[in-house]
Amino acid sequence: MADVQFLAGKAAEIRLNLLKMIFKAKMGHTGSSLSDTDILTTLYYDVMQLRVDEPDWEERDRFILSKGHAVESYYCILADMGFIDKEELNTFCQYQTRLIGHPNNKVPGIEMNTGALGHGLSIAVGMAKAAKMDNKDYRVFVLMGDGEQAEGSVWEAAMAGAHFGLDNLIGIIDRNRLQITGATEEVMGIEPLVGKWRNFGWQVLEIDGHNYGELKKCLSSTPVEEGKPTMILANTIKGKGVSFIENKAGWHHRVPSASELNQAVEELSPLIGVDIDG
Repeated sequence: MADVQFLAGKAAEIRLNLLKMIFKAKMGHTGSSLSDTDILTTLYYDVMQLRVDEPDWEERDRFILSKGHAVESYYCILADMGFIDKEELNTFCQYQTRLIGHPNNKVPGIEMNTGALGHGLSIAVGMAKAAKMDNKDYRVFVLMGDGEQAEGSVWEAAMAGAHFGLDNLIGIIDRNRLQITGATEEVMGIEPLVGKWRNFGWQVLEIDGHNYGELKKCLSSTPVEEGKPTMILANTIKGKGVSFIENKAGWHHRVPSASELNQAVEELSPLIGVDIDG
């Protein structure tokens, strides 16, 4: 089990690495990746059962990044854990790289390609159903964006997850309230999200998506109710961790300049506890 201090330091390191990766590639989804970093860090370093040296271990927990555009934090965590070489991060979005702009299952540790929004939950439902049919104990986690909740396919999968009683299925919504064109409630209102998921037959928990204590407790305690899938509504801040990026929709896929990267280095490095060369 990882303690909160370790998770906070690791998340700062992941944030800094993903910013460097985006700066080098001159492309990426900056705000969305910073938003979900704490959730992914808690899942990968504290909650999920995985084997780095055996990525296809049959009993492993499964993870699907349905908001596939926010792949940068995902790649940086896989590299930090040893699923891929850290040097490979320098190839992000370059010609013939495995590290393309959305999850790619040619990369060890990635279960499924994603990118078109609204598909990840359907994939996770299938994996969770397969586990039940095979009498396996692994859990299936899927991380969705809040703008993604406007996709009709999400709600078809929601019905199926409840219908089949998939209590080994844990959905997480990165509720940062911003999407590429502005505030989610202005683009396509999705509230009341808690009530909607409960009405679809899911157990719903609402937490602070940047509070490691709440994340650890919530993600480790599932299933909350036997016979029901769980949805965790994680309230987050888009661009979390870097002052001039936080809560700005324009940073959905903006690339930092050299001076902006240096400022981010100054803000994040003390949280890691080491001096990092930007």
